[in-house]
Amino acid sequence: MDFIVRDPVAGDFIFPVNPEEVRIRREKQFEVTTILSLGEIDLIQGERVKEIAFSSFFPKYYDDRYCKYSEIPDPQTAMNRLTALLMKKQPIRLIITDTIVNTLAHVTAHDSTFKGGEQEDVYFDVTFRTWRDAKISKIGNSKRASRADTKPIPKVYTVKPGDTLTAIAKRELGNSSKWPDIYKANTKLIGRDPNLIRPGQKLVMP
Repeated sequence: MDFIVRDPVAGDFIFPVNPEEVRIRREKQFEVTTILSLGEIDLIQGERVKEIAFSSFFPKYYDDRYCKYSEIPDPQTAMNRLTALLMKKQPIRLIITDTIVNTLAHVTAHDSTFKGGEQEDVYFDVTFRTWRDAKISKIGNSKRASRADTKPIPKVYTVKPGDTLTAIAKRELGNSSKWPDIYKANTKLIGRDPNLIRPGQKLVMP
């Protein structure tokens, strides 16, 4: 089992000594919404891994009893690498081989400890928080779009040779006596005489 941080800029970093345990905190994912009559409520969406934390140390000297590889980094250099990850704005990938952990994450905290008698070794605790791409919708645009969708689109009829408003009203509206409604909706196009409609005119149906 290897504990690997994969950084596309600085390259891979493998922790030289595996931790004795890994703490994984899960929580239910909630969607928070507000209903005027009820106030704020939580809608359960599912469970997801939230944080992955473990503790280990950076040894000053290689020891095959616990070191994963021989060319181990200097403890202070390794701690500086963790600090750089903590300050990094872009996510890195945390991989724990032989497990399902292979996720984008941020280093959210790390602590270092120097112990008496082992002053050259550096002990640390590190916490990773899983990362997800934020999807933000523009409320103003979505409102305008929803209003446009709910507005009915008027039907348009193209006048054919021999048409009259009476005939169009009977065919399109089911009642010839509704021709004044068609004329009222298209007065500017037809003009003063409702009997003078011309082929090709596009009439908006009421």
